[in-house]
Amino acid sequence: MSEQYVAAIDQGTTSTRCMIFNRDGRVVNVDQKEHEQIFPRAGWVEHNATEIWDNTREVVAGALAKADLNSSDIAAVGITNQRETALVWDRTTGEPVYNAIVWQDTRTDAICKQLGDLGGGAERYKDKVGLPLATYFSGPKVRWILDNVDGAKERAQAGNLAFGNMDTWVIWNATGGTDGGLHITDPTNASRTMLMDLDSLSWDEGIADEMGIPMSMLPEIRSSSEVYGQAHEHGPLRGVPVAGILGDQQAATFGQACLSVGEAKNTYGTGNFMLINTGTQKVPSKHGLLTTVCYKIGDQATVYALEGAVAVTGSLVQWIRDNLGLIGSAPEIETLAKTVEDSGGSYFVPAFSGLFAPYWRGDARGAIVGLTRFVNKGHLARAVLEATAFQSRELLDAMNADSGVDLTSLKVDGGMVANETLMQFQADILGVPVIRPVVAETTALGAAYAAGLAVGFWEGEDDIRANWAEDKRWEPHMDEAHREKRYRKWKKAVTKTFDWVDEDD
Repeated sequence: MSEQYVAAIDQGTTSTRCMIFNRDGRVVNVDQKEHEQIFPRAGWVEHNATEIWDNTREVVAGALAKADLNSSDIAAVGITNQRETALVWDRTTGEPVYNAIVWQDTRTDAICKQLGDLGGGAERYKDKVGLPLATYFSGPKVRWILDNVDGAKERAQAGNLAFGNMDTWVIWNATGGTDGGLHITDPTNASRTMLMDLDSLSWDEGIADEMGIPMSMLPEIRSSSEVYGQAHEHGPLRGVPVAGILGDQQAATFGQACLSVGEAKNTYGTGNFMLINTGTQKVPSKHGLLTTVCYKIGDQATVYALEGAVAVTGSLVQWIRDNLGLIGSAPEIETLAKTVEDSGGSYFVPAFSGLFAPYWRGDARGAIVGLTRFVNKGHLARAVLEATAFQSRELLDAMNADSGVDLTSLKVDGGMVANETLMQFQADILGVPVIRPVVAETTALGAAYAAGLAVGFWEGEDDIRANWAEDKRWEPHMDEAHREKRYRKWKKAVTKTFDWVDEDD
């Protein structure tokens, strides 16, 4: 094979980037561009999907130019994406009918309650789809668009509108858009819509009907690793096989080589997402986790995972920077936190979008508790970092309870793992070692692996395991009594956020 590299498009919550990898799974080059975060009203979060597609083309061209490569040097391209962010667009014009509604958005709370009132409450679809009824997932967002955009429902019923998470939007455009673009997704993304049966990996017509979503809107579900088609001739990757799709957290799990039952990772990004590989058996959660598809490679058996999802971690640092102006850049949060020894008794529960796992409380809102005159901005900065670690401890506890096996270490990745203060506190509050790999941005790497496997660039899972390498390990130093006292106070702080949203809000 003459091609030497695999590209990955990582369409994330705050930015889009293209990363180019060599056979060793190392980054050759990267280009990245942020997009606007749109907040029309409290609890609403949107993205301009046209801006995102323009940025996608720009970063692909930028990454190739920086590496002095062209499309003939790329063996395949994989796509990874923010998952539950939902978009509806016109098949004929290619224009979105409304902004993409982001996974953090809470506007569908009333729709979720209406569906739950049909029977079963938040558990109504859980046996089939592995998910509780919550604002997090895509299906109710589509329903909201059809109910609230003039003419959308009629156009959808006529077969003129298409739905997809952001993987589907990127691939549709990359493979031609209105000129024969592929309308597809993979099981990792489809499993986040609340519309896919986890056993059959097919859309559930009954659930779609209850949500008022025409089946004609839904993309075809393909595996996570196969050649779907070629990038359009007018794009920077013209003719390159589009060969991998993984939702961002499943991609990170794959990129971390968590390929055996019981292996787990935690990604520190806009939110935090912990996944444990449960093999070919789907494991129902009794402790607030999600049952989801981990990956499906070609015609091999589907691999499932348990996932703990936390809405606000890295985005809390952004909020401290942009809304409060306490820091000028995200890395400064560590500098500020290191001016004090601890959080001064303060706890920051960032329930900006309600609470996800393990609580699933849409009525919760953010709170800072334990304040005294002693607390200064350094203590608040430390409380911000500690909030990420405490929320991850809650996920680990739920995972241990559901799996019946206590994790003895945790692989970590994502932007926040560069924060040494956070990583040490994470190890301390978990009581197990925290391990960072050499390639910490494993989301793009996982998508590259999925695409590369489909075209034979990598032979199989042994290549992925061989490429994984440890960069740094943090051992826990906090004594158990202090650890459990801090955690107990955190759990108490969380209860102060409950029942904040009233019916007339």
